[in-house]
Amino acid sequence: MENLNPYKIAQMQFDKVADKMGLEKWIKDMLRTPKRNVSVDFPVKMDDGTIRMFTGYRVQHNDMRGPYKGGIRYSPEVNLDEVKALAVWMTWKTALLNLPYGGAKGGVLCDPSKMSMGELERLTRRFTYEISDIIGPDTDIPAPDVNTNEQVMAWIVDTYSMGKRCDVFGVVTGKPLFLGGSHGRNEATGRGVMITAMEAVKDLNLNPKDLTAIVQGYGNVGSHSARLLSEKGVKVIGISDISKAIYDPNGLDLKEIDTYIKNSTNKLLEGYNKAEEISPKERILEMPTDILVPAALENQITSENADRIKARLIVEGANGPTTPEADRILYDKGITIVPGILANAGGVTVSYFEWVQNIQREQWPYDRIVSKLEEKMMPAYRAVSDLAREEKVDMRTAAYMIAISRVADAARIRGIFP
Repeated sequence: MENLNPYKIAQMQFDKVADKMGLEKWIKDMLRTPKRNVSVDFPVKMDDGTIRMFTGYRVQHNDMRGPYKGGIRYSPEVNLDEVKALAVWMTWKTALLNLPYGGAKGGVLCDPSKMSMGELERLTRRFTYEISDIIGPDTDIPAPDVNTNEQVMAWIVDTYSMGKRCDVFGVVTGKPLFLGGSHGRNEATGRGVMITAMEAVKDLNLNPKDLTAIVQGYGNVGSHSARLLSEKGVKVIGISDISKAIYDPNGLDLKEIDTYIKNSTNKLLEGYNKAEEISPKERILEMPTDILVPAALENQITSENADRIKARLIVEGANGPTTPEADRILYDKGITIVPGILANAGGVTVSYFEWVQNIQREQWPYDRIVSKLEEKMMPAYRAVSDLAREEKVDMRTAAYMIAISRVADAARIRGIFP
């Protein structure tokens, strides 16, 4: 039975490349595990006056190249191993894009769909207080992730600033524009998916206008990925969210779907009936398409379903959606995978731009953000693609080789203290 523990998978991916690179044992041992795992249990007053205990995590993997960087997610699925894996992947992602950051991740075990805005605010403020000693604009900079957004980031800014007795807008990224946020941040991860997908399409000598795409996970990343791919001429024929999956070989009307979701009570696809429903919804991954964008959660493409994947190109909008065994099966089938540490790095890249803008007390125009994101992501893609061709390895291995070598170089030159 394939091991689907995300942290074990992250370690397996690292071990495979570290061994191939002949990494020194002391560096391998140091990079294999997070530097700090923080777990906090804290009380929150609910709307009915009762007190509930919640568990939150902040994992800091490595800061050899700069401050820790990584999102905070709210989910009933959050656990320490998941957060550790996400922190590890963030280290490789920031290194691959050559950003002056390390990797971290955070999460709170809760179900935000069953909490009021007031309860979410009190939970956010208390969690921020609990981890305030280990975050900051020069130490660890959180950002939005699953089920968190710019409102949550604004609460973190305010809570942290109250403790410091001054405004510290740079403590997080993904903030509202008027609190030092950046233009283009909401769509940044999806735009990175589109940029890398179009570069891969060039490598495969394909015409975007002749291609179809399916996007699993129609949240922030998936919806922007779908829209931006369609703007390049790709026909989006399938999408899904936690409520259902829909499919139309003639192409979906994304504008109509977005309007429906915006006006629906639960902000989901549930109830939308102008396309064929795919059941079970996980089968959307197996429908015929040229480009498949898994933009939901980890472990979506496994040894159980990899043989049934029919896409020519997989562009990972999510972190860790493909397991190592599935990687092998897909590689043998000749399917190209653009790994998540490259494909979904648009978000952290624009977060970096936001952080720089905060330091400079500036706000760059939207067009500059889009241009600078392309300037970062296109060379990163090209470096991975070229190395994969030279070394005759898959793109994930090539991406890890570049990222790990950069962090290892920093470890060698910095040494250890004392």
